Formats: sequence, C-alpha cells, structure tokens
Amino acid sequence: QVGLTREKTKKIGQLSKGYKQRVGLAAALLHNPEVLILDEPTSGLDPNQIVEIRNVIKEQGRDKLVLFSSHILQEVEAICDRVIIINRGKLVADDKLSNLQQRSSSTVVRVQFREALEAEWLRRLKGVKALNKLDSQTWSLETTEPDTVRTELKKLERENNLDIVSLQTESQSLEEVFRTLTAGHTAPASETTTTNK
Repeated sequence: QVGLTREKTKKIGQLSKGYKQRVGLAAALLHNPEVLILDEPTSGLDPNQIVEIRNVIKEQGRDKLVLFSSHILQEVEAICDRVIIINRGKLVADDKLSNLQQRSSSTVVRVQFREALEAEWLRRLKGVKALNKLDSQTWSLETTEPDTVRTELKKLERENNLDIVSLQTESQSLEEVFRTLTAGHTAPASETTTTNK
C-alpha cells in the first residue's frame, strides 16, 4: 500500500528519510485502526512520493477517521475534507475546507498584462482593497467586489491601449484564510486538519 516493496531487502537504517516515513505509515496501518493520527506524513518525500502517499491517506479516509497535522497548507488542501485551525492554543476554526474558503469576504482577481505596469495604474481602480505584484506584468488584486474589479480592468485595458493576457477570479487559498484568522499574532501558530470518515 505504501510502496515499500522495491526496498524490502533493506534494513530500516539503510533507507532514505522518505522511505523511513513510509515504514512509519505502514506500521500505523498494520492493525487497520479505526483512527489514524498522522503528523507531517509527507515530510522528506520527493514530489512523486508525496502524490503516492496523499493517495494512500485519502484511501484510508474512506473507512476510518484520519487526523492529519501539518503546517504545509497546500498539503492540507490536497488531502483534507475538514479543517481545524489552532492559534496559540485556541481553536479559531473548525469547518469543512470548502466552507472555510468561501467564508472569507475577499476574493483575488489575478491579471496578467502583455505590458509592464506601475502599481498606481491598478491601485486607483474601484473595488481594489490590496494588490500584490507577482512580476512586472502580473498582479494579484484583493477585493470584495470581483465583478467591479474585472469591469475596471477591462476599461483600463480599452482606454490605455493595453492587452490583458489572462484574467482569473480565485477564492482565497487556505493559506490566506489561515493568515486572516491568525492575524496579529507573532507566536508560531499550528493547525490540525481532519478528513471525515
């Protein structure tokens, strides 16, 4: 299940960190527990191994409760159905992943122009709360009015003879939701996530 067959002739001490992680997961699965508790289970794995182990964890989540703890929020988004966020020892969120992402009032509009633009061009657009320069042509605009911002961008394009290459509206990532919920705290925060049975 966890892909140890090709290394079956080696002793654990001879294995790479990634394969040692697999051995730990195999040991946890050996007795088919009803509840599986995993702390950073993909730590030390290469990208291909991460995908394999994610699939094993998702498969286990079909018939058992999997409690998965991680600071890597992209990993949480890829594996979990339900998320619990703990900040400085206090529970600040406990909800389905989809609900948490929709709960934020902000949306991100990502725009890429053919031309390089100065921040001032975008800062004065209606509906823009904050902007982030990704490169000289690509910007991420935070807004509570995505339709207004999209209309404003098209107007800017038309009136200034610019060329929009890409225009996308995205809901907030779990990382952005996490930052919002834990804002103002400098102490390290931790988050625990669970996949539902």
